[in-house]
Amino acid sequence: MNLTPEQIVAFIREKSSHPMKVKELARALGIPHTSYTSFRKTVKSLLDTGELVKLKRGRIGLVQQMDIVVGEISITRGGIGFVPQEGAKRDIMIPMSSLSTALDSDRVMVRFTGIQTSKYYGDRQLGTVVKILERTQRNIVGVFQQGKHFAYVSPDNARIHRDIYIPAEQTTGILDGQKVVCVITEWDDSALNPVGEITEVLGFPNEPGVDMLTVIKNFNLPEEFPAEIIDEAERTTARDISDEMKSRLDLTHECIYTIDPSDAKDYDDAVSVEETTKGYRLGVHIADVSFWVKPGTKLDTEAFNRGNSVYLPGMVIPMLPEVLSNDACSLRPNRKRLAHSIIIDFNRHGKMLSWQLADTVIKSRSRLSYEEVQDFFDNGLPSGRSYARLGRVAESLTLARELAKILSRRRFNEGSLDFDLPESKIILNKHGEVIELGNRIRLEAHRLVEEFMLAANQAVALELFRNGLQLLYRVHGRPDLEKLEVFSSMMSRLGYKFPFSENIRPIDMARFLDKIKGVPEEEFINELMLRSMQKAVYQRKNIGHFGLAFSHYTHFTSPIRRYPDLLVHRLLRARVKGSYPPSFAKRIPNVIDHIGSHCSETERIAETAERQAVKVKQAQYMARHVGNEYDGIISGVTNYGFFVRLDGLGAEGLVRVSSIDDDYYRHDEQQSRLVGRHNARTFRLGDRLRVGVMKVDKSNHEIDLFVTKGKGKARTGTHSSTVNRRTQQTKQKKGTRRKHRRRS
Repeated sequence: MNLTPEQIVAFIREKSSHPMKVKELARALGIPHTSYTSFRKTVKSLLDTGELVKLKRGRIGLVQQMDIVVGEISITRGGIGFVPQEGAKRDIMIPMSSLSTALDSDRVMVRFTGIQTSKYYGDRQLGTVVKILERTQRNIVGVFQQGKHFAYVSPDNARIHRDIYIPAEQTTGILDGQKVVCVITEWDDSALNPVGEITEVLGFPNEPGVDMLTVIKNFNLPEEFPAEIIDEAERTTARDISDEMKSRLDLTHECIYTIDPSDAKDYDDAVSVEETTKGYRLGVHIADVSFWVKPGTKLDTEAFNRGNSVYLPGMVIPMLPEVLSNDACSLRPNRKRLAHSIIIDFNRHGKMLSWQLADTVIKSRSRLSYEEVQDFFDNGLPSGRSYARLGRVAESLTLARELAKILSRRRFNEGSLDFDLPESKIILNKHGEVIELGNRIRLEAHRLVEEFMLAANQAVALELFRNGLQLLYRVHGRPDLEKLEVFSSMMSRLGYKFPFSENIRPIDMARFLDKIKGVPEEEFINELMLRSMQKAVYQRKNIGHFGLAFSHYTHFTSPIRRYPDLLVHRLLRARVKGSYPPSFAKRIPNVIDHIGSHCSETERIAETAERQAVKVKQAQYMARHVGNEYDGIISGVTNYGFFVRLDGLGAEGLVRVSSIDDDYYRHDEQQSRLVGRHNARTFRLGDRLRVGVMKVDKSNHEIDLFVTKGKGKARTGTHSSTVNRRTQQTKQKKGTRRKHRRRS
């Protein structure tokens, strides 16, 4: 008699009156002697996974019925752990002394130890880690240090608070101060440091390329494609597709073109716009990656594991090998390419009337950059080499501009949010050194492409939904009310009235954003609101997209760089007479759930890695400008100082309380400010002020600032540098932007 783990847990939950020893539990379940060994193994597996817990005197209990919680621990830079508890608004707080040997992201078992009232954390349920259930497989990147008696690695990751001891036999050939990658091989006693093994030497921190290699290793990002994947990609793209082209809808005579960054190599979307008797006809033509990359192949597995392309300063880690992303699937001009097209008809008010999906063959007439299109919008057809490329599509571009404005106006009127946040611009030289730091300008040409991609994604989601078919949706839940209430209070302190309510609608938030357009704190407020909202994810259950105010939305337009888009293409192609075949329909829900969960996580990792890489480059740049002064805005206030976002650079630094020597300052948490005890000088969230660069820690990517000598309080208001910057942005037309980086 072999019981499943689910049956054992169900018995303990529903019929067991008290915790039992393993033998007692076996008797209660009627386990025969011949099956006892197998039963013990099943119970042990349940203990290992944390579904059951071993109590005193060897008794077995159900975790949910004890003062115990199982979950993934997050550890702050300050060494405090937090574990979420189901149904509770606040996580369990684990003091550093109670972490045992837990590391950030480990799956742990935590026992409640009481309640603590903290000035900064409020009333918190306290806990202690009693067991590490699962170690997160991680690379630990740090600096190798050769001490007098032993060697160790000092981790870069501030969330790892212990140095890693390296046995002497592991240190041959490694030089003091080099960046290395190591893994923990042993750590059972929290009184001792963990023991590790060095797996790779990256080089000295200042050597070219080591900084980005450090980020790649820290986040376990993929690097070069294995040779077998390259070979498979080359064999795949060598196929004869002449018969396939003959079987498709031929759009090679249509006025189709691509609009991308000037340095782009992969062109996965093209557009066409024409006028109709009722309004406009938009064509969005997407590279047909699903024709080349088949489910179950090694190429597909590699693409799934990567989940998405990752964009770091000066480099891209692609989802697909270049022979696909930059050649066979890239919609190059004057080349016939396989595409999956959606043709959408709109009326003159931007209402979507109908659409048609088709496997097509296209031939792009022109490869345009955002800057060329913007220059055409502002100044008309240019002379010189750009004339021919633009002249071939000028009429369609003019119509495209009209349609994009109509769609944008309609979308915002319906409540879609537009967080017009700047994207970091980092210009590198051939050695990877930063020669220019700033923010990219978001051009009208960028918005045009974004509007067309949003429309295509929405139409595809509606197509599958209206046919009752399962789909991987891109969803964005309603904001967390507690976070939104905090944001509302913050806006009140800044002098703005935010329409907070339990039933807040996207249109309410959109109207608020419209009211604060042009104020000095606009960029800062946009970011604060974005922080208060949930993160968009991929899932099968549709809850709509709050930020876009769309009832149905998916990702369809970037299959070269996002695996979810590739899945959506396959779902579209799997239909037979509008429905999935029965066998496909039966298994696809599990496939969608698996891909949605995995790709939401790979996207989160990619975004975190990209932010970290930007901080690395910003710190390197600012290290060469110690002593320089900049205008900025206070973006965060803590008990130990306040953070300042520097105008026009995107970099953020910390003014420590210890560096302000004119008074003693207290932290007013409710008002998000520091206040001088004697002179009442105030530094408040959202205040503008002038700061200087005191020092830069390139190892930890931290910028220390100081307040320049001047008047006491820098109140919010129109600031000359802000006005000048806005004027320059309005006039400036040059700059590049990564390919449709919108995260909607």
